[in-house]
Amino acid sequence: MSTTGALTLSFHGIGASPGVALGHAFVIDRRRVRTPKLRLEAAELDSELMRLKTAIDLSDHQLQDIKDRLASSDGHDHSPILEAHRLMLRDPMLVDEAIKLITKDQINAEWAVRRVARRIKHLFDNIPDEYFRERRADVDFVADRIVRNLLGQAVDVEVEVPPDAVVVSHDLCPADAVMLVKTGRVAGFVTDVGGQTSHTAIVARARETPAVVGAGRASEQISPGDLIALDGIRGLVLVNPSEEQLALFRETMRRHLASEANALKTRDLPAVTLDGTRVSLVGNIEFAEELPSLLAHGAEGIGLYRTEFLFLDRLTSPTEEEHYRAYRQVLEGMGNRPVTIRTLDLGGDKVQARRHDKEANPAMGLRAIRYCLAHRELFRVQLRALLRASVHGNLRIMFPLISGVSELREARSELELCRSELGRAGVPVGKRVPVGIMVETPSAALVADRLAQEADFFSVGTNDLIQYSLAIDRQNREVAYLYKPLHLAVLRSLQSIVSAAKAAGIPVAMCGEMAGDPIFTLVLLALGFDELSMTAGQIPVVKQIVRRTSRSDAMAVLDEAMKFSTAEEVERYVRAEVDKRLGNGA
Repeated sequence: MSTTGALTLSFHGIGASPGVALGHAFVIDRRRVRTPKLRLEAAELDSELMRLKTAIDLSDHQLQDIKDRLASSDGHDHSPILEAHRLMLRDPMLVDEAIKLITKDQINAEWAVRRVARRIKHLFDNIPDEYFRERRADVDFVADRIVRNLLGQAVDVEVEVPPDAVVVSHDLCPADAVMLVKTGRVAGFVTDVGGQTSHTAIVARARETPAVVGAGRASEQISPGDLIALDGIRGLVLVNPSEEQLALFRETMRRHLASEANALKTRDLPAVTLDGTRVSLVGNIEFAEELPSLLAHGAEGIGLYRTEFLFLDRLTSPTEEEHYRAYRQVLEGMGNRPVTIRTLDLGGDKVQARRHDKEANPAMGLRAIRYCLAHRELFRVQLRALLRASVHGNLRIMFPLISGVSELREARSELELCRSELGRAGVPVGKRVPVGIMVETPSAALVADRLAQEADFFSVGTNDLIQYSLAIDRQNREVAYLYKPLHLAVLRSLQSIVSAAKAAGIPVAMCGEMAGDPIFTLVLLALGFDELSMTAGQIPVVKQIVRRTSRSDAMAVLDEAMKFSTAEEVERYVRAEVDKRLGNGA
C-alpha cells in the first residue's frame, strides 16, 4: 500500500456512519446526464407524450426489479426507500406537470422533466428540517432515471467492485447505494454532497459501513485506485496518506476495532451502574432496515421511531394500510421489546409542498401535533393504523411538540375516538397502549408536573428543547455556536422535567442527540433518566460508561457542575471528569 509519488489530499465532511476504513478508491461517475432542449411541432406531441409514458413505465419496472433482487437481502429491508421513488414516478405533480409543459410549450420530454424537477426542488429549499430538505436529491434521482431512459442510456449498470473498495461519488441514488453495499466488498463511502439523512448515510448506517458525506469536490480530485483512509466518526478523508499519517490511522483503526469489539461484548448485558441503577438503552430509527444493526448493538427496544419517512418523495398522504404495514413490520421485528412510535412530526413546510403561503418561521409554526390536530383525518389515519398494529408487539405511542395539557387531551381524545371506531367495526386492537409525549418546548417543561398527571411517560427531545430554550436556530450558522446542551438553563429544565415524572411515578426518557453523546452520560445518569434512546452505534459506548461508574459519583459530578455559571465552564468541568474516570477514549 505504498503511496510513493501520489498526491496527498485531505477532505473534511460529515461523519454520516461511524467507523474507520482503509481501502482503494472506486470512483463512480453519477453526474447528471446532459438534457437536450428541443422545440416540437404540433404533430410530434402525441408521440412525445408516449415517449414520456414509456420512460416512466420503464423506470418503474427497473425499481421493482431492484426491489425483487433485494427481497432476500439478509434481513435488511431497503424497499421503503426504493418504493418512495416508485411513488414519486406516479406523482401528479411530476407527471401531470411534465405533460402540461410538453403540450403547452411544445418541448421535448427530457426538457419538461428537468423543468418540473427544478420547480419541485425549489419547494424544498426553505425547509428547516434537514431530513426533508435532503429529499431534494431524490427529485434529481427520479428525474435523472426518466431522462436516461428517454435517451436510451444504460441505467443500473452493475459494476464489479474490488474487495475493500472505498466508493467515491458526487452522490449516490438509493439503488446504487443498496446494490453496492450488498456486494459485501465496500469498505466505505465518500460523497461530495449529502447529510446525516441522505440515503447513502441511511444505507451505510444500516449496514454499519463507514461513510463521509458532504466532502465538497472529493470525487473530482480523487482518482481510481488512490489509497483512502476514511474516518466516519470525525468526517475525515485522507487520500494517499504519508507513511506517518498511515501509521497513525492504522493505530486509530486498531483502537476503534478493539473498542468496538470490547463494547459489543456487553451487548447482552444490562446497563447497570456500579451501585445498581438500571438504565434502559434503546434506539432511534427511521426505517425498518435499521433493526438488525440495533439488535446487534444490544438495543433493548426502540425509543423513537420517526414515521415521517412515509411521506418521502410523495405529495399525497399514505393510506392507513401503508401506515399499518410499516408499523407491523417494526413491531414484529422487535418481538416483545418496547417500540415507541412518534406520531407525525409534520408541518406545512414538509407535507404541503404545494402551498404558496410559506410560513415565516415553520419551526415554530403549524407542525407536529399542531398540524395533526388541524388536519384531523390525516391524524386519524395514522392513529387507526397504530392501534391496529398494536396487536403485533409492545407498542407505545408518543405525541410530539406538546406545549400544554389541552393539546395532550385533544390528541388522546382523537386516539380514543379511533379506538371506538375500530371496536365497532370488530377490528382487534391492543388492550393497553401507553401514551406519552415528547417534552421539547419550554412551556411543556414548565408545566411538566401537570402533564405528568395525564401522560403515561415522558421522552425529552433535547434537539428542539435546547433550540427553543436558548432562542437559537440550529440551522443558522451565525448562531449555531450558542447551541449548548450543558447550558445551566437546559440543565435546570431537565431537572424539572425528571422531577415531575418521578413525582407522578411515570418513566422519563431522552431521545435527542444528547442521549447518545458519551460526554453527557454522567450528567444524564445523575439527573435520573430511566431510558436513553440513540443510534445503534452509540449504544455500546454509552453502556460501557454506565457500567463503569456509579450513580452517586455521577450525582457528585452534576452537583459540582451546577455551581458554575457559564455553559463553557460546565462543559469544561464535565469533560475533565469524564476523561478522569473513563479515559480519553470516552
